[in-house]
Amino acid sequence: MSDGVLTSRSVQDDEFAVDGPAIPLGSADEGGLVTEEANFPAGGEVIEPGRALALADFTPPALGAGERLLRLAYRMGVPVSALASPFRKQAKPRLLATVINPLPGHKVAGTALRAGHFLVHGAKSPIAQVEFAGAARLSPPLEKVVHSFSWLADLEASAPREAVAPVAEQILASWLNANPQMPARPGKGPAWTVANAGLRELNWLVHAPLILSGSDKVLRARILTALADTARWLDKNVTRADDLLGEVTGWCGIVAAGLLLPDGKPRRLFGEAGLIRALGELVGDDGGVLSRSPIAQMEAIALLVRLRACYQAVRRDPPQALETILALLVPPLLALTHDDGSLGSWQGGWAVDGAEVGALIAATGVRTRPLRDVRQWGYQRVAAQKGILQFDAAPPPLAKHARSGCASTLAFEFSHGGHRLVVNCGGAAAAGGLMPVRLEQGLRATAAHSTLVLDDANSTAILMGGKIGSGVSEVEIDRRILTGEKLGGATRLEASHNGYVGRFGLTHQRILILRDDGTELRGEDLLIPAGKKGKNGKVGFAIRFHLGPGVEVGLSEDGQGVGLALPDGSYWQFRAGGGQVTVEESIWADGHGRPQSIQQIVVSGLVSRGGGNFAWLLKKMG
Repeated sequence: MSDGVLTSRSVQDDEFAVDGPAIPLGSADEGGLVTEEANFPAGGEVIEPGRALALADFTPPALGAGERLLRLAYRMGVPVSALASPFRKQAKPRLLATVINPLPGHKVAGTALRAGHFLVHGAKSPIAQVEFAGAARLSPPLEKVVHSFSWLADLEASAPREAVAPVAEQILASWLNANPQMPARPGKGPAWTVANAGLRELNWLVHAPLILSGSDKVLRARILTALADTARWLDKNVTRADDLLGEVTGWCGIVAAGLLLPDGKPRRLFGEAGLIRALGELVGDDGGVLSRSPIAQMEAIALLVRLRACYQAVRRDPPQALETILALLVPPLLALTHDDGSLGSWQGGWAVDGAEVGALIAATGVRTRPLRDVRQWGYQRVAAQKGILQFDAAPPPLAKHARSGCASTLAFEFSHGGHRLVVNCGGAAAAGGLMPVRLEQGLRATAAHSTLVLDDANSTAILMGGKIGSGVSEVEIDRRILTGEKLGGATRLEASHNGYVGRFGLTHQRILILRDDGTELRGEDLLIPAGKKGKNGKVGFAIRFHLGPGVEVGLSEDGQGVGLALPDGSYWQFRAGGGQVTVEESIWADGHGRPQSIQQIVVSGLVSRGGGNFAWLLKKMG
C-alpha cells in the first residue's frame, strides 16, 4: 500500500472477470468526463464548491471598544437593562419586527393539526392525548416536533392565518400550562433540552403573527413573557447542549431574541460570538457537519436561513462569517442528492424528497454544484450522465458527534435517471413515526447498508442513544479517471477499512468502477489479511445490495445473476463472480421517513481467513 492506493490486488482496467463471459468496461461509447449542471436559483453568487473553510471564516464580527465591553459585561451576567438602558425603566416585552418565514412547512401535516392530530413521519398522535409536561415520554421524533414548535410552519402552510391562529394559540396555551416553570438546568424533560428550547425560541419569533394575533391579551402577555424567559434561560445554559448541533440551535435562539426583543444589543453581540464559535466546532473544513448526517446538514442550513430572516426583519446584515458558512454548507449536501434531487440514506437519514431539498437550497440563495470528493465529510459522488453513485469512504462519526450513527463504511447507493437501483435502508432517525422504534438499532447496522458484512458483525459497534463504539478507525481512499479505447471512460473508486481487523484479522477493500455513460457499475470486494500471514479457518460473509422501491426482481437460471426491472421500463442485470446469490426481503425509509417493503440481493458464503475476493457487475441491458 502506498500513497493511499492499495496495490496488493487491483482490477484490470480493460475488463472485469466474472463467471461466464467477461463484459468489457468500455466499447464504442463516447468517453470524457460528465460536467454536472446545477439548477441554480435566481440571483445569488456562484460559490466554488472546492473552497475549504479557514480559521478566518469563524471570526466574530469586528467590534469597537464599547461593543466589546458590552459583550463582555453581558457574558459576565450584568443585566441587560443595566447595559442597554441604565437610566430608564426596563422596556416592556414586545416584538420589534415581523419576520417573513423563508421555509414553508408541510400542508398535509398542517391539515392534520387542524383536524386534531400531530402527523410525524406518517404517524398520527391526537393532540388531546399528548403529555406536554413530558412526564410520559413520547417517541423522539414527536417530542422534537411538539417541544420545538416546528409544527407552526406546517400549520401556517395549511390555511390563511385567521383560520389557523386559534389552533396555534390553543396548543401553545396547553403547552404553557403544562410548563409553568423552567428548570435551572437542562435535563428536566424533553421541553428543556438546549436544542428544543433554542428552536422553540426561534420558531416563536419567526411565527409570531400566528401566536400573537389573537384577541386574548392575557395569553399574549404570557407568550411574550415566555419569549423573554426562554432567552434568559438559553443565555445561562446554551453550552450545556447534548451535542454541537444542539448548541448551535441554542445560539440561534439567543441571536434571534437579541434582534427581535427590546434592549437586545448586548444579547445579540454575545450570541453572535458564541454562534460563530460553535459553528466552527460543528462544521468540518469542507463544509460538512461532523455527525456526517445529511439530515443534520439540512437542519444546520435551515437554522441559518431562518436566523438570516430575523436579521432582514430588523434591516441588519448578518455577520459575514454566517453568510460564508451558509454558502459552504450547501455543496456537501448536494453531493448526497440523486438525479431527482432527493437525498441518499446515510447516517440515520432517509430519502428526503427532492422538492423539500430544493426549497431549502433555494432559500439559501446559494448557487453552486455538488462536491464530488468530500474527503473530510467522507462521501464520494460520481455523476455519469443519468447515473449517480454515492460512496461512504470514511469512518463513522465520532461518538460525541453522532446522533444516529451508522456502521456504513464502504456502502454505496446507485441511481439511474432518478430511479434508485441500490440503496441503504435508512430511517433510524425517523424511528418512532410509522417506522417502529424497535428497528432503530437494526437500521444503523452494517447489514442495513449496501456493503459487505462478516459473520453478521457490524464493522463499527452500534451503541444506544445513537452513539457508536470501536470499529473502523482508518479508511484509505483513491479516486482516479480511467481512459482508453476499450474503456470509453470511467471513474474508479478504491477504498479499504480496518473495521474487521481486530476480530477477524481481515481488511475490507472495495473497488467501484462506473462507466461515463452511467450504464455499467462494476465492483469487487476483497478481504485481505492484515498481517503477513492470514489466520486459519473460515468466516461467513454476506454482500448486500438493498434494491430501490418498485424494482422487480428475478433470479437467473444459473443462480449467479438477478434481473432487475425498473419502474421506467428499463432492464438491468446483476451478476456475481462467486458465492451464493439469493433474494431476501428488506425495508427502506421513503421521503417522509415511512417504512416501505423492498428486496435485497445477498451474495453469501464462507471465506478463508487467509483472504478472498468477490467480483460483481450491475449493467443496463438493451
